[in-house]
Amino acid sequence: METVALPGLERLMEVCQRLKLGLETSPPAREPLKAGSLLEGVPFDPVLASVYARLGHASFASKVGGWGLTRSDDQVRRLEESNKYWREEWWKMLGEPVIVFGGHVYTYATVPGLADEWGRQPVVEVNTYEYEPKVMPIASNVDRFCDSYSRYLEALSADPYYQRTGEKDLSFPWDATEILARDERLVELMRAGRFDTLMRDVDEETRRWAARVMGTHV
Repeated sequence: METVALPGLERLMEVCQRLKLGLETSPPAREPLKAGSLLEGVPFDPVLASVYARLGHASFASKVGGWGLTRSDDQVRRLEESNKYWREEWWKMLGEPVIVFGGHVYTYATVPGLADEWGRQPVVEVNTYEYEPKVMPIASNVDRFCDSYSRYLEALSADPYYQRTGEKDLSFPWDATEILARDERLVELMRAGRFDTLMRDVDEETRRWAARVMGTHV
């Protein structure tokens, strides 16, 4: 199976180890999901397929909350189960199909309908604890998400409050606007209104956050 390079994932794993924030991984399935194969009727993201060709599960930066890659290996198919649930419970409310692949408190997902010419799907964070799900665009593809998250972890570790107390004063993605703004394709999609359907129910605070990422805030 052809896979794509994953420098962002490599960087995230290196940062978790270097900063001693926690990293756990497990082997992939013998036959992981392939790029373009249908998962709940939508094409599986090629970058995510490359991640699952390497990992069956992962936990990144558990010391500071971090996030986990949903397990999919020869013993457990939680990725497939989670996406079946999301199709049944959340797609209609979101107004757009998504492929969920991980998270912690909130959920990370790719958006098949916004794939680029190579099939790479952008990434959003979905908060399902509100009356309506709240969506925040966070990366142009899964590997870029890993890269941005690794840079957030570096900023967090360098934050004086964290160094003094061991507690987080910076959160992702709220306090990572400058990092996310470096993702040119993400900014391009946001400025073009490609996430407007998914973001139709967000509050004013989230809209101000999005403006900072796009560089359009006053």
